[in-house]
Amino acid sequence: MAANYWESTQRRHWQFTRHQLEELRKKLEDEDQNLVQMYPLAQLRHLSIYFNQRTLFPSYFLYTRLMGFDTEIARLGKRLGVRQQAMATAQLYIRRFYSKVEIRRTNPYLVIATAVYLACKMEECPHHIRLVVSEGRTLWPDFFSNDTSKLGECEFFLISEMSSQMIVHQPYRSLTALQVTFSLTQEESALAWSIINDHYMTDLPLLFAPHIVAIMAILLALVLRPNTTGIQSAGGSAANLASAAHVALSSAGQVIPGNGEKQNGGARSKIQRLANWLAESDIDIEGIVDCILEIISFYEVQEQYNEKLTREQINRFVKARGLDK
Repeated sequence: MAANYWESTQRRHWQFTRHQLEELRKKLEDEDQNLVQMYPLAQLRHLSIYFNQRTLFPSYFLYTRLMGFDTEIARLGKRLGVRQQAMATAQLYIRRFYSKVEIRRTNPYLVIATAVYLACKMEECPHHIRLVVSEGRTLWPDFFSNDTSKLGECEFFLISEMSSQMIVHQPYRSLTALQVTFSLTQEESALAWSIINDHYMTDLPLLFAPHIVAIMAILLALVLRPNTTGIQSAGGSAANLASAAHVALSSAGQVIPGNGEKQNGGARSKIQRLANWLAESDIDIEGIVDCILEIISFYEVQEQYNEKLTREQINRFVKARGLDK
């Protein structure tokens, strides 16, 4: 086990450039062109929302909570009482797996259950395989078998495709370490935590180091926190959240290079402290800005998310190809 991210398999084998990730996915589609054309699916971000979205902190305005989404991995995690870190690990396993395997070749509901089962074992909060299968069968009776051997086979499939590289370094640890450094309030820390939750529905876990994601979340939390009330009263839509994130990016752009005016008190002084800290470090500032842009883009895409259509598209190929047996 690599206790250090810089020596980990995550950094050496599961961190990609955008171009590398696009090439991996294009290769999968090229290998199964007939299958891709026969069963069209929603864009990847909408699939990610459907599979990965989970309930966030009830006191915050993030679009995912206000829209009331309670989708597949969230439903299973709730029924099993899975810890947050194990859920995050399961989400990353799913994203890694589908960077290597074309989704139409699999039963995604079985993959979800298997990823949760495997992540719980790796995060030392295991659940018995029969319980996971039973809950999966309850949630998805038309797409999930009672046969525990199916989940066992899928577990080996996931482990094989991930080359047994199962250790995951999460941004939560960096956030916890940095919240004292930047004197984050409980609300600011919780908001940053929520933003980290959302990043698992994007490609960011496969593109950037965990500490880059954590700093992005802290920066957004500090800039967005004063606007929380305004965003709530505006209805909390994805468009409003994306607009607020654009403002955050603009503010961050002024402060990070050291061009922002210093102001007294509140989040602004904390942002200035963060900017000074970044200026004295060798942390990838361009990477932080890229993370912010990706999150903004994700929130904007959520506005067009159609859960019913996405579910129907997935269920169609699972049934038609007999993957539910």
